[in-house]
Amino acid sequence: MHLTHTAMQILLAAVVVLPLLGALAALLPAPPGLKGRNPDQAVLRHGVTVTGAVLAATVALAAGFDHGHPARMQATTDLSWIPALDIRVHLGVDGISLPLLVLTALLTFLCALYSYFHMPSGPSPKAFVALLLVLEAGTLATFAVLDLVLFFLAFEMVLIPMYFLIARWGGAGKQAAAWKFILYTLLGSVVMLLGLLLIGLKSGTFDMVALATDNGPKAQLSHTIQVLAVLAIGIGLAVKSPMWPLHSWLPDAHTAAPTVGSVLLAGVLLKMGTYGFVRIALPVTPEGMQTFAPYLAAFAAVGIIYGSLACLALVRKGAKGDLKRLIAYSSVGHMGFVLLGIASMTPTGVNGALFANIAHGLITGLLFFMVGALKDRTGTTDLDALAGTTGAALYGKAPRFGGLLAFGAIASLGLPGLAGFWGEMLAMFGAFRPAEGLSRPAFLTFMALAGFGTLLTAAYLLLVVRRVCMGGTPHLAPTAPLAAAVGPADPADPADPDGEGAGTPGRASARAATAAPALPDIARYEYAAWTPLAVLTVLAGLWPAALLGLTDPAVQQLLGGGK
Repeated sequence: MHLTHTAMQILLAAVVVLPLLGALAALLPAPPGLKGRNPDQAVLRHGVTVTGAVLAATVALAAGFDHGHPARMQATTDLSWIPALDIRVHLGVDGISLPLLVLTALLTFLCALYSYFHMPSGPSPKAFVALLLVLEAGTLATFAVLDLVLFFLAFEMVLIPMYFLIARWGGAGKQAAAWKFILYTLLGSVVMLLGLLLIGLKSGTFDMVALATDNGPKAQLSHTIQVLAVLAIGIGLAVKSPMWPLHSWLPDAHTAAPTVGSVLLAGVLLKMGTYGFVRIALPVTPEGMQTFAPYLAAFAAVGIIYGSLACLALVRKGAKGDLKRLIAYSSVGHMGFVLLGIASMTPTGVNGALFANIAHGLITGLLFFMVGALKDRTGTTDLDALAGTTGAALYGKAPRFGGLLAFGAIASLGLPGLAGFWGEMLAMFGAFRPAEGLSRPAFLTFMALAGFGTLLTAAYLLLVVRRVCMGGTPHLAPTAPLAAAVGPADPADPADPDGEGAGTPGRASARAATAAPALPDIARYEYAAWTPLAVLTVLAGLWPAALLGLTDPAVQQLLGGGK
Protein backbone atom coordinates (compact mmCIF):
# COMPACT_ATOMS: atom_id res chain seq x y z
CA MET A 1 0.00 0.00 0.00
CA HIS A 2 1.49 3.34 -1.08
CA LEU A 3 0.36 6.49 0.72
CA THR A 4 1.23 10.06 -0.12
CA HIS A 5 3.69 11.95 2.04
CA THR A 6 0.86 14.14 3.36
CA ALA A 7 -1.20 11.10 4.36
CA MET A 8 1.82 9.63 6.18
CA GLN A 9 2.40 12.94 7.96
CA ILE A 10 -1.20 13.01 9.12
CA LEU A 11 -1.02 9.40 10.33
CA LEU A 12 2.14 9.96 12.38
CA ALA A 13 0.79 13.19 13.88
CA ALA A 14 -2.48 11.38 14.73
CA VAL A 15 -0.57 8.56 16.40
CA VAL A 16 1.09 11.07 18.75
CA VAL A 17 -1.83 13.47 19.32
CA LEU A 18 -4.85 11.11 19.50
CA PRO A 19 -3.95 9.66 22.93
CA LEU A 20 -3.65 13.19 24.39
CA LEU A 21 -7.04 14.19 23.01
CA GLY A 22 -8.46 10.91 24.28
CA ALA A 23 -7.05 11.58 27.75
CA LEU A 24 -8.80 14.96 27.87
CA ALA A 25 -12.05 13.43 26.63
CA ALA A 26 -11.84 10.68 29.27
CA LEU A 27 -12.14 13.31 32.01
CA LEU A 28 -15.33 14.78 30.51
CA PRO A 29 -18.83 13.36 31.12
CA ALA A 30 -19.80 10.69 28.60
CA PRO A 31 -22.40 11.70 25.98
CA PRO A 32 -25.91 10.46 26.88
CA GLY A 33 -26.00 7.82 24.16
CA LEU A 34 -22.63 6.32 25.08
CA LYS A 35 -22.95 5.83 28.83
CA GLY A 36 -23.71 2.11 28.63
CA ARG A 37 -24.64 0.42 31.88
CA ASN A 38 -22.73 2.96 34.01
CA PRO A 39 -20.18 5.79 33.67
CA ASP A 40 -17.29 3.53 34.65
CA GLN A 41 -18.03 1.14 31.82
CA ALA A 42 -18.35 4.06 29.42
CA VAL A 43 -14.90 5.50 30.22
CA LEU A 44 -13.23 2.06 30.04
CA ARG A 45 -14.85 1.52 26.65
CA HIS A 46 -13.56 4.95 25.66
CA GLY A 47 -10.03 3.81 26.52
CA VAL A 48 -10.40 0.72 24.33
CA THR A 49 -11.77 2.84 21.47
CA VAL A 50 -8.99 5.45 21.55
CA THR A 51 -6.14 2.94 21.91
CA GLY A 52 -7.75 0.87 19.16
CA ALA A 53 -7.84 3.90 16.87
CA VAL A 54 -4.18 4.64 17.65
CA LEU A 55 -3.27 1.02 16.89
CA ALA A 56 -5.18 1.19 13.60
CA ALA A 57 -3.34 4.41 12.65
CA THR A 58 0.00 2.80 13.54
CA VAL A 59 -0.76 -0.29 11.46
CA ALA A 60 -1.77 1.99 8.54
CA LEU A 61 1.51 3.88 9.02
CA ALA A 62 3.43 0.59 8.91
CA ALA A 63 1.52 -0.52 5.81
CA GLY A 64 2.21 2.79 4.03
CA PHE A 65 5.88 2.80 5.05
CA ASP A 66 8.29 2.48 2.12
CA HIS A 67 9.86 -0.86 3.05
CA GLY A 68 12.27 -0.54 0.14
CA HIS A 69 14.00 2.41 1.85
CA PRO A 70 13.76 1.81 5.63
CA ALA A 71 16.87 3.90 6.31
CA ARG A 72 15.16 7.04 5.03
CA MET A 73 13.22 9.12 7.55
CA GLN A 74 9.56 9.02 6.42
CA ALA A 75 6.29 10.76 7.36
CA THR A 76 8.37 13.76 8.42
CA THR A 77 6.97 16.99 9.83
CA ASP A 78 9.41 19.82 10.53
CA LEU A 79 8.01 23.05 12.01
CA SER A 80 9.81 25.82 13.88
CA TRP A 81 8.81 26.00 17.57
CA ILE A 82 11.38 28.12 19.43
CA PRO A 83 13.44 29.91 16.73
CA ALA A 84 15.86 31.53 19.18
CA LEU A 85 17.16 28.10 20.21
CA ASP A 86 16.43 26.38 16.89
CA ILE A 87 14.05 23.96 18.64
CA ARG A 88 11.66 22.42 16.13
CA VAL A 89 8.60 20.19 16.12
CA HIS A 90 10.34 17.53 14.07
CA LEU A 91 8.64 14.15 13.67
CA GLY A 92 9.63 11.17 11.55
CA VAL A 93 9.85 7.40 11.46
CA ASP A 94 12.38 4.94 10.03
CA GLY A 95 13.11 1.23 10.30
CA ILE A 96 14.42 1.64 13.85
CA SER A 97 11.46 3.48 15.36
CA LEU A 98 8.58 1.91 13.38
CA PRO A 99 8.60 -1.48 15.20
CA LEU A 100 8.68 0.30 18.57
CA LEU A 101 5.70 2.47 17.60
CA VAL A 102 3.69 -0.61 16.62
CA LEU A 103 4.71 -2.48 19.79
CA THR A 104 3.69 0.48 21.98
CA ALA A 105 0.30 0.89 20.30
CA LEU A 106 -0.37 -2.86 20.47
CA LEU A 107 0.53 -3.30 24.15
CA THR A 108 -1.43 -0.21 25.20
CA PHE A 109 -4.52 -1.42 23.31
CA LEU A 110 -4.26 -4.89 24.88
CA CYS A 111 -3.90 -3.29 28.33
CA ALA A 112 -6.99 -1.14 27.75
CA LEU A 113 -8.93 -4.18 26.52
CA TYR A 114 -7.85 -6.25 29.53
CA SER A 115 -8.76 -3.43 31.93
CA TYR A 116 -12.24 -3.10 30.37
CA PHE A 117 -13.04 -6.61 31.63
CA HIS A 118 -10.78 -6.58 34.69
CA MET A 119 -10.26 -3.09 36.05
CA PRO A 120 -7.64 -2.97 38.85
CA SER A 121 -8.98 -1.95 42.23
CA GLY A 122 -8.41 1.71 42.98
CA PRO A 123 -9.85 5.17 42.42
CA SER A 124 -12.04 6.35 39.56
CA PRO A 125 -11.62 4.61 36.18
CA LYS A 126 -11.67 8.08 34.58
CA ALA A 127 -8.28 8.92 36.03
CA PHE A 128 -6.97 5.45 35.19
CA VAL A 129 -7.91 5.72 31.51
CA ALA A 130 -6.62 9.30 31.24
CA LEU A 131 -3.26 8.33 32.76
CA LEU A 132 -3.01 5.29 30.49
CA LEU A 133 -3.53 7.47 27.42
CA VAL A 134 -1.06 10.13 28.55
CA LEU A 135 1.47 7.36 29.12
CA GLU A 136 0.86 6.09 25.59
CA ALA A 137 1.22 9.58 24.11
CA GLY A 138 4.55 10.17 25.84
CA THR A 139 5.96 6.81 24.78
CA LEU A 140 4.87 7.14 21.16
CA ALA A 141 6.25 10.68 21.04
CA THR A 142 9.62 9.46 22.36
CA PHE A 143 9.96 7.13 19.38
CA ALA A 144 8.63 9.66 16.83
CA VAL A 145 10.36 12.98 17.65
CA LEU A 146 13.66 14.00 16.03
CA ASP A 147 14.58 16.98 18.22
CA LEU A 148 16.68 16.53 21.36
CA VAL A 149 14.54 18.88 23.48
CA LEU A 150 11.30 17.26 22.36
CA PHE A 151 12.85 13.85 23.04
CA PHE A 152 13.58 14.91 26.61
CA LEU A 153 10.06 16.29 27.11
CA ALA A 154 8.47 13.09 25.77
CA PHE A 155 10.90 11.00 27.81
CA GLU A 156 9.79 12.79 30.98
CA MET A 157 6.11 12.83 30.06
CA VAL A 158 5.70 9.14 30.91
CA LEU A 159 7.03 9.40 34.46
CA ILE A 160 4.06 11.11 36.14
CA PRO A 161 1.32 8.79 34.76
CA MET A 162 3.38 5.70 35.64
CA TYR A 163 3.98 7.07 39.14
CA PHE A 164 0.24 7.46 39.73
CA LEU A 165 -0.60 4.09 38.16
CA ILE A 166 1.72 2.45 40.69
CA ALA A 167 0.83 4.66 43.67
CA ARG A 168 -2.97 4.60 43.24
CA TRP A 169 -3.75 1.25 41.60
CA GLY A 170 -0.81 -0.84 42.81
CA GLY A 171 -0.56 -3.53 45.48
CA ALA A 172 1.40 -3.87 48.72
CA GLY A 173 4.23 -1.37 49.11
CA LYS A 174 2.93 0.77 46.25
CA GLN A 175 3.77 4.16 47.77
CA ALA A 176 7.41 3.31 48.49
CA ALA A 177 7.81 1.67 45.06
CA ALA A 178 6.26 4.66 43.27
CA TRP A 179 8.54 7.12 45.07
CA LYS A 180 11.60 5.01 44.33
CA PHE A 181 10.62 4.85 40.66
CA ILE A 182 10.08 8.61 40.30
CA LEU A 183 13.20 9.62 42.24
CA TYR A 184 15.55 7.32 40.34
CA THR A 185 14.21 8.23 36.92
CA LEU A 186 13.94 11.96 37.60
CA LEU A 187 17.49 12.21 38.95
CA GLY A 188 18.76 10.31 35.92
CA SER A 189 16.78 12.58 33.62
CA VAL A 190 18.24 15.76 35.14
CA VAL A 191 21.75 14.54 34.32
CA MET A 192 20.60 13.49 30.83
CA LEU A 193 19.21 16.98 30.17
CA LEU A 194 22.63 18.50 30.84
CA GLY A 195 24.16 16.21 28.23
CA LEU A 196 21.48 17.01 25.64
CA LEU A 197 21.90 20.75 26.22
CA LEU A 198 25.67 20.39 25.92
CA ILE A 199 25.28 18.78 22.50
CA GLY A 200 22.73 21.32 21.29
CA LEU A 201 24.61 24.40 22.45
CA LYS A 202 28.04 23.26 21.23
CA SER A 203 26.80 22.06 17.83
CA GLY A 204 24.29 24.85 17.28
CA THR A 205 21.30 22.57 16.69
CA PHE A 206 19.06 20.07 18.49
CA ASP A 207 18.04 18.32 15.28
CA MET A 208 18.82 14.60 15.64
CA VAL A 209 18.91 13.91 11.89
CA ALA A 210 21.39 16.73 11.20
CA LEU A 211 23.54 15.68 14.16
CA ALA A 212 23.73 12.08 12.91
CA THR A 213 25.61 13.03 9.71
CA ASP A 214 29.40 13.14 9.72
CA ASN A 215 29.67 16.41 7.78
CA GLY A 216 26.96 18.17 9.76
CA PRO A 217 26.92 20.03 13.11
CA LYS A 218 28.43 16.97 14.80
CA ALA A 219 31.80 18.14 13.49
CA GLN A 220 31.68 20.93 16.11
CA LEU A 221 31.72 18.39 18.95
CA SER A 222 35.24 17.75 20.21
CA HIS A 223 36.30 14.46 21.76
CA THR A 224 36.04 15.92 25.27
CA ILE A 225 32.53 17.27 24.62
CA GLN A 226 31.44 13.89 23.27
CA VAL A 227 32.81 12.05 26.31
CA LEU A 228 31.05 14.42 28.73
CA ALA A 229 27.81 14.24 26.73
CA VAL A 230 27.80 10.43 26.63
CA LEU A 231 28.53 10.26 30.36
CA ALA A 232 25.59 12.54 31.19
CA ILE A 233 23.12 11.16 28.65
CA GLY A 234 24.18 7.58 29.33
CA ILE A 235 23.39 7.82 33.04
CA GLY A 236 19.83 8.94 32.34
CA LEU A 237 19.30 6.30 29.67
CA ALA A 238 20.92 3.57 31.79
CA VAL A 239 18.51 4.23 34.68
CA LYS A 240 15.52 3.78 32.37
CA SER A 241 16.99 0.74 30.55
CA PRO A 242 17.70 -0.40 33.41
CA MET A 243 21.41 -1.15 33.62
CA TRP A 244 23.03 -2.78 36.63
CA PRO A 245 23.71 -1.26 39.20
CA LEU A 246 21.09 1.46 38.48
CA HIS A 247 18.27 -1.11 38.33
CA SER A 248 17.16 -1.33 41.95
CA TRP A 249 13.95 0.66 41.39
CA LEU A 250 12.67 -1.91 38.88
CA PRO A 251 11.82 -5.00 41.01
CA ASP A 252 9.91 -2.90 43.57
CA ALA A 253 8.01 -1.01 40.85
CA HIS A 254 7.03 -4.22 39.05
CA THR A 255 6.02 -6.02 42.23
CA ALA A 256 3.76 -3.18 43.39
CA ALA A 257 2.37 -2.08 40.00
CA PRO A 258 -1.03 -3.25 38.72
CA THR A 259 -0.94 -5.82 35.93
CA VAL A 260 -1.23 -3.32 33.06
CA GLY A 261 1.37 -1.08 34.72
CA SER A 262 3.87 -3.95 34.78
CA VAL A 263 3.10 -4.85 31.16
CA LEU A 264 3.72 -1.30 29.94
CA LEU A 265 6.71 -0.75 32.20
CA ALA A 266 8.49 -3.86 30.92
CA GLY A 267 7.13 -3.90 27.40
CA VAL A 268 7.51 -0.23 26.49
CA LEU A 269 9.14 2.08 29.04
CA LEU A 270 12.39 0.12 29.35
CA LYS A 271 12.78 0.36 25.57
CA MET A 272 12.96 4.16 25.75
CA GLY A 273 16.38 4.04 27.40
CA THR A 274 17.95 1.61 24.93
CA TYR A 275 16.33 3.45 22.00
CA GLY A 276 18.03 6.65 23.21
CA PHE A 277 21.43 4.93 23.04
CA VAL A 278 20.78 3.86 19.44
CA ARG A 279 19.16 7.10 18.23
CA ILE A 280 21.35 9.65 20.04
CA ALA A 281 24.52 8.30 21.65
CA LEU A 282 25.75 6.04 18.82
CA PRO A 283 25.34 8.39 15.83
CA VAL A 284 25.77 11.80 17.50
CA THR A 285 28.68 11.08 19.85
CA PRO A 286 30.54 8.07 18.37
CA GLU A 287 33.91 8.98 19.92
CA GLY A 288 32.36 9.31 23.36
CA MET A 289 30.54 6.02 22.91
CA GLN A 290 33.75 4.28 21.90
CA THR A 291 35.36 5.53 25.12
CA PHE A 292 32.56 4.19 27.31
CA ALA A 293 31.58 1.11 25.25
CA PRO A 294 33.80 -1.34 27.22
CA TYR A 295 32.35 -0.12 30.52
CA LEU A 296 28.80 -0.33 29.17
CA ALA A 297 29.48 -3.89 27.97
CA ALA A 298 30.99 -4.83 31.34
CA PHE A 299 27.95 -3.53 33.24
CA ALA A 300 25.69 -5.32 30.75
CA ALA A 301 27.50 -8.66 31.27
CA VAL A 302 27.39 -8.29 35.04
CA GLY A 303 23.68 -7.43 34.78
CA ILE A 304 23.01 -10.62 32.81
CA ILE A 305 24.68 -12.78 35.46
CA TYR A 306 23.28 -10.80 38.38
CA GLY A 307 19.70 -10.91 37.10
CA SER A 308 19.90 -14.67 36.54
CA LEU A 309 21.42 -15.36 39.97
CA ALA A 310 18.75 -13.22 41.63
CA CYS A 311 16.07 -15.22 39.84
CA LEU A 312 17.68 -18.52 40.87
CA ALA A 313 17.66 -17.34 44.48
CA LEU A 314 13.98 -16.42 44.24
CA VAL A 315 12.88 -19.69 42.63
CA ARG A 316 14.65 -21.81 45.25
CA LYS A 317 12.29 -23.91 47.35
CA GLY A 318 11.52 -22.29 50.70
CA ALA A 319 12.86 -18.88 49.63
CA LYS A 320 9.36 -17.34 49.59
CA GLY A 321 10.20 -15.86 46.21
CA ASP A 322 7.66 -13.74 44.36
CA LEU A 323 6.98 -14.75 40.74
CA LYS A 324 6.30 -11.16 39.69
CA ARG A 325 9.57 -10.03 41.25
CA LEU A 326 11.38 -12.88 39.52
CA ILE A 327 10.18 -11.74 36.09
CA ALA A 328 11.25 -8.19 36.97
CA TYR A 329 14.78 -9.40 37.75
CA SER A 330 14.76 -11.42 34.54
CA SER A 331 14.24 -8.11 32.70
CA VAL A 332 17.55 -6.86 34.13
CA GLY A 333 19.25 -9.84 32.51
CA HIS A 334 17.40 -9.59 29.21
CA MET A 335 18.05 -5.87 28.87
CA GLY A 336 21.71 -6.65 29.57
CA PHE A 337 21.81 -8.42 26.19
CA VAL A 338 20.35 -5.30 24.57
CA LEU A 339 23.03 -3.09 26.14
CA LEU A 340 25.78 -5.57 25.19
CA GLY A 341 24.68 -5.44 21.56
CA ILE A 342 24.67 -1.64 21.60
CA ALA A 343 28.11 -1.53 23.27
CA SER A 344 29.62 -3.63 20.47
CA MET A 345 28.94 -0.66 18.13
CA THR A 346 28.55 -3.07 15.18
CA PRO A 347 25.54 -3.45 12.86
CA THR A 348 25.15 -7.06 14.00
CA GLY A 349 25.10 -6.16 17.69
CA VAL A 350 22.83 -3.13 17.32
CA ASN A 351 20.38 -5.10 15.15
CA GLY A 352 20.39 -7.80 17.83
CA ALA A 353 19.69 -5.17 20.48
CA LEU A 354 16.72 -3.79 18.54
CA PHE A 355 15.37 -7.29 17.91
CA ALA A 356 15.78 -8.21 21.59
CA ASN A 357 13.88 -5.03 22.52
CA ILE A 358 10.82 -6.14 20.54
CA ALA A 359 11.08 -9.76 21.68
CA HIS A 360 11.33 -8.73 25.33
CA GLY A 361 8.28 -6.49 24.98
CA LEU A 362 6.18 -9.31 23.52
CA ILE A 363 7.33 -12.11 25.84
CA THR A 364 7.60 -10.23 29.12
CA GLY A 365 4.32 -8.42 28.40
CA LEU A 366 2.65 -11.84 28.08
CA LEU A 367 4.30 -13.11 31.26
CA PHE A 368 3.22 -10.10 33.33
CA PHE A 369 -0.33 -10.42 32.00
CA MET A 370 -0.39 -14.06 33.10
CA VAL A 371 1.21 -13.52 36.50
CA GLY A 372 -1.34 -10.78 37.24
CA ALA A 373 -4.17 -13.11 36.25
CA LEU A 374 -2.63 -15.88 38.36
CA LYS A 375 -2.60 -13.59 41.38
CA ASP A 376 -6.27 -12.75 40.78
CA ARG A 377 -7.09 -16.47 40.74
CA THR A 378 -4.99 -17.62 43.70
CA GLY A 379 -4.51 -14.44 45.74
CA THR A 380 -0.72 -14.81 45.72
CA THR A 381 2.39 -14.82 43.54
CA ASP A 382 4.48 -16.59 46.16
CA LEU A 383 6.33 -19.39 44.39
CA ASP A 384 6.13 -21.78 47.35
CA ALA A 385 2.38 -21.29 47.59
CA LEU A 386 1.89 -21.66 43.84
CA ALA A 387 3.94 -24.85 43.69
CA GLY A 388 1.93 -26.54 46.43
CA THR A 389 2.72 -30.06 47.55
CA THR A 390 0.32 -32.17 45.50
CA GLY A 391 2.22 -32.23 42.22
CA ALA A 392 -0.80 -30.86 40.35
CA ALA A 393 -0.14 -27.10 40.20
CA LEU A 394 -1.35 -25.36 37.04
CA TYR A 395 -1.26 -28.32 34.67
CA GLY A 396 -3.75 -30.09 36.88
CA LYS A 397 -5.84 -27.05 37.85
CA ALA A 398 -5.95 -24.91 34.69
CA PRO A 399 -4.18 -26.79 31.89
CA ARG A 400 -4.49 -24.15 29.14
CA PHE A 401 -3.30 -21.43 31.52
CA GLY A 402 -0.39 -23.59 32.64
CA GLY A 403 0.53 -24.43 29.05
CA LEU A 404 0.59 -20.77 27.97
CA LEU A 405 2.64 -19.79 31.03
CA ALA A 406 5.14 -22.54 30.17
CA PHE A 407 5.23 -21.25 26.58
CA GLY A 408 6.07 -17.74 27.82
CA ALA A 409 8.84 -19.08 30.06
CA ILE A 410 10.34 -21.17 27.25
CA ALA A 411 10.21 -18.18 24.89
CA SER A 412 11.90 -16.02 27.53
CA LEU A 413 14.84 -18.41 27.89
CA GLY A 414 15.63 -17.98 24.19
CA LEU A 415 14.51 -21.25 22.61
CA PRO A 416 15.40 -21.30 18.88
CA GLY A 417 12.31 -20.76 16.77
CA LEU A 418 10.85 -18.19 19.17
CA ALA A 419 11.46 -14.45 19.33
CA GLY A 420 13.77 -14.49 22.35
CA PHE A 421 16.50 -16.39 20.51
CA TRP A 422 17.57 -14.02 17.73
CA GLY A 423 18.25 -10.87 19.72
CA GLU A 424 20.46 -12.61 22.28
CA MET A 425 22.37 -14.53 19.62
CA LEU A 426 23.04 -11.44 17.48
CA ALA A 427 24.08 -9.40 20.52
CA MET A 428 26.67 -12.05 21.40
CA PHE A 429 27.81 -12.21 17.75
CA GLY A 430 28.33 -8.44 17.90
CA ALA A 431 30.45 -8.85 21.05
CA PHE A 432 32.43 -11.65 19.35
CA ARG A 433 33.77 -9.16 16.80
CA PRO A 434 33.27 -5.61 18.16
CA ALA A 435 33.82 -2.39 16.25
CA GLU A 436 37.31 -1.34 15.31
CA GLY A 437 39.13 0.31 18.20
CA LEU A 438 37.42 -1.77 20.89
CA SER A 439 39.32 -4.46 22.80
CA ARG A 440 38.35 -7.82 21.33
CA PRO A 441 39.68 -9.89 24.30
CA ALA A 442 37.55 -7.83 26.68
CA PHE A 443 34.45 -8.25 24.52
CA LEU A 444 35.11 -11.99 24.16
CA THR A 445 35.07 -12.16 27.94
CA PHE A 446 31.77 -10.27 28.04
CA MET A 447 30.38 -12.61 25.37
CA ALA A 448 31.41 -15.65 27.43
CA LEU A 449 29.68 -14.20 30.51
CA ALA A 450 26.55 -13.54 28.46
CA GLY A 451 26.65 -17.11 27.14
CA PHE A 452 26.90 -18.42 30.71
CA GLY A 453 23.96 -16.15 31.55
CA THR A 454 21.83 -17.92 28.94
CA LEU A 455 22.44 -21.20 30.79
CA LEU A 456 21.45 -19.62 34.10
CA THR A 457 18.36 -18.12 32.44
CA ALA A 458 17.32 -21.54 31.17
CA ALA A 459 17.88 -22.97 34.64
CA TYR A 460 15.64 -20.59 36.57
CA LEU A 461 12.87 -20.49 33.94
CA LEU A 462 12.73 -24.28 33.73
CA LEU A 463 12.55 -24.35 37.52
CA VAL A 464 9.62 -21.91 37.33
CA VAL A 465 7.86 -24.23 34.89
CA ARG A 466 8.68 -27.23 37.10
CA ARG A 467 7.35 -25.64 40.26
CA VAL A 468 4.43 -23.49 39.08
CA CYS A 469 3.13 -25.58 36.20
CA MET A 470 3.97 -29.10 37.39
CA GLY A 471 3.84 -28.53 41.15
CA GLY A 472 5.99 -29.29 44.14
CA THR A 473 7.41 -32.60 45.31
CA PRO A 474 4.58 -34.92 46.48
CA HIS A 475 4.38 -36.01 50.11
CA LEU A 476 6.29 -39.15 50.95
CA ALA A 477 3.51 -40.22 53.28
CA PRO A 478 -0.12 -39.18 53.38
CA THR A 479 -1.52 -37.31 56.30
CA ALA A 480 -4.55 -38.76 58.08
CA PRO A 481 -7.04 -36.34 56.48
CA LEU A 482 -5.57 -37.09 53.04
CA ALA A 483 -5.82 -40.87 53.59
CA ALA A 484 -9.40 -40.48 54.75
CA ALA A 485 -10.23 -38.35 51.72
CA VAL A 486 -8.70 -40.90 49.33
CA GLY A 487 -10.75 -43.72 50.83
CA PRO A 488 -10.19 -47.36 51.79
CA ALA A 489 -7.90 -49.73 49.99
CA ASP A 490 -9.19 -51.78 47.09
CA PRO A 491 -7.19 -55.04 46.85
CA ALA A 492 -8.74 -55.77 43.44
CA ASP A 493 -7.58 -52.49 41.93
CA PRO A 494 -5.19 -53.32 39.05
CA ALA A 495 -3.22 -50.15 39.81
CA ASP A 496 -2.54 -51.60 43.28
CA PRO A 497 -1.50 -55.19 42.58
CA ASP A 498 0.01 -55.75 46.02
CA GLY A 499 -3.24 -54.88 47.71
CA GLU A 500 -1.60 -52.14 49.76
CA GLY A 501 -4.45 -49.77 49.02
CA ALA A 502 -4.63 -46.05 48.49
CA GLY A 503 -2.68 -45.40 51.64
CA THR A 504 0.63 -46.06 49.88
CA PRO A 505 2.74 -43.01 49.04
CA GLY A 506 2.59 -43.32 45.24
CA ARG A 507 -1.14 -44.03 45.22
CA ALA A 508 -1.90 -41.14 47.59
CA SER A 509 0.16 -38.76 45.48
CA ALA A 510 -1.62 -39.73 42.28
CA ARG A 511 -5.04 -39.39 43.85
CA ALA A 512 -4.12 -36.07 45.45
CA ALA A 513 -2.87 -34.70 42.16
CA THR A 514 -6.03 -35.78 40.38
CA ALA A 515 -8.24 -34.30 43.06
CA ALA A 516 -6.47 -30.92 43.11
CA PRO A 517 -8.95 -28.04 43.18
CA ALA A 518 -9.45 -26.49 39.74
CA LEU A 519 -8.80 -22.84 38.92
CA PRO A 520 -10.65 -20.84 36.28
CA ASP A 521 -8.87 -21.43 32.99
CA ILE A 522 -8.21 -18.76 30.37
CA ALA A 523 -11.28 -16.56 29.84
CA ARG A 524 -12.33 -15.22 26.45
CA TYR A 525 -11.15 -11.67 27.16
CA GLU A 526 -7.80 -13.09 28.30
CA TYR A 527 -7.51 -15.01 25.04
CA ALA A 528 -8.17 -11.73 23.21
CA ALA A 529 -5.47 -9.86 25.17
CA TRP A 530 -2.81 -12.58 25.20
CA THR A 531 -3.11 -14.40 21.87
CA PRO A 532 -1.58 -11.58 19.75
CA LEU A 533 1.55 -11.59 21.93
CA ALA A 534 1.94 -15.38 21.71
CA VAL A 535 1.37 -15.39 17.93
CA LEU A 536 3.84 -12.56 17.31
CA THR A 537 6.41 -14.32 19.51
CA VAL A 538 6.21 -17.35 17.21
CA LEU A 539 6.16 -15.29 14.00
CA ALA A 540 9.17 -13.20 15.02
CA GLY A 541 11.05 -16.38 15.91
CA LEU A 542 10.27 -18.13 12.63
CA TRP A 543 10.55 -15.06 10.38
CA PRO A 544 13.21 -12.76 11.87
CA ALA A 545 13.91 -11.19 8.48
CA ALA A 546 10.63 -9.27 8.70
CA LEU A 547 12.07 -7.19 11.54
CA LEU A 548 15.76 -7.29 10.63
CA GLY A 549 14.94 -6.17 7.09
CA LEU A 550 13.58 -2.95 8.59
CA THR A 551 16.28 -2.27 11.15
CA ASP A 552 19.47 -3.30 9.33
CA PRO A 553 19.57 -0.60 6.58
CA ALA A 554 18.71 2.09 9.13
CA VAL A 555 21.39 0.84 11.54
CA GLN A 556 23.98 0.67 8.75
CA GLN A 557 23.26 4.29 7.83
CA LEU A 558 23.23 5.44 11.47
CA LEU A 559 26.61 3.85 12.23
CA GLY A 560 27.99 5.02 8.90
CA GLY A 561 27.46 8.68 9.70
CA GLY A 562 24.39 9.10 7.52
CA LYS A 563 25.97 7.50 4.43
